[in-house]
Amino acid sequence: MPELPEVETTRLGLLPHVKGKTVKDLVVREPRLRWPVPDDLRRTLSGRVVRDIQRRGKYLLFDCAKTGKGGGHLLVHLGMSGTLRVMSESAAINRHDHVDIVLTDGSQMRFNDPRRFGSVLWVEGELDAHPLLAKLGVEPLLSDFNGDVLFRASRGKSVAVKHFIMDSHIVTGVGNIYANEALFHAGIHPARAAGRISPDRYEELAKAIRSTLTRALKAGGSTIRDFRDSNGEAGYFQLDYRVYGRAGEACKVCGTAIRQLRQGQRSTFYCPACQR
Repeated sequence: MPELPEVETTRLGLLPHVKGKTVKDLVVREPRLRWPVPDDLRRTLSGRVVRDIQRRGKYLLFDCAKTGKGGGHLLVHLGMSGTLRVMSESAAINRHDHVDIVLTDGSQMRFNDPRRFGSVLWVEGELDAHPLLAKLGVEPLLSDFNGDVLFRASRGKSVAVKHFIMDSHIVTGVGNIYANEALFHAGIHPARAAGRISPDRYEELAKAIRSTLTRALKAGGSTIRDFRDSNGEAGYFQLDYRVYGRAGEACKVCGTAIRQLRQGQRSTFYCPACQR
């Protein structure tokens, strides 16, 4: 599943190609995504200018304007397997190419989603009031994210810390891979109860989350199944994994064998010597 670094990589890749461009048309081949593509989206988008692309959690938000009709945002979520790429308007259509956002300069953004868990929606009004965005937690790459935020939110919680930092109501965009890696770098066992972690250790965890996501972003994200960025390039952060997917291998810090356990429906990887 594309996580925050992959979504941010997509945003940064799209921005120079579409900012300031005008939407000419919308082609919907398969409207049955996680939520149906709105029937009137073609009429709504046509003639609008893409002023900017923002990100909130794992949502891409295209700030669109149209003279006399005010603003609005195209909301795109990549789901479990989606990609959004820039290509020529004449590019061959492949399987699972569900939506094309065609621009007046002859290019287009093409949304491909084999599992159809993604979404392409239209948002009017205040973004923070939209049901999909209203309850999202703090952004981990912004300056107001720190250990105190995590410590205060964890009080009284018995849930495992890995689940806690993956809760988008607490902090946005920390998926399974990066939760595993951040907990390793912070030296915290993934099954430890969130409410039994000290402020100092949460400060280390906040730093580890930020640094892990930042390094992944610089590497273009991870190659997760068939993830590709907006230009079709694969990320390579998986080469830097310390625990994720390395069960049975020697820890690169202490040499102890990496272990694997199941938490909910997800695999967790950790070093039993380094993480307490």
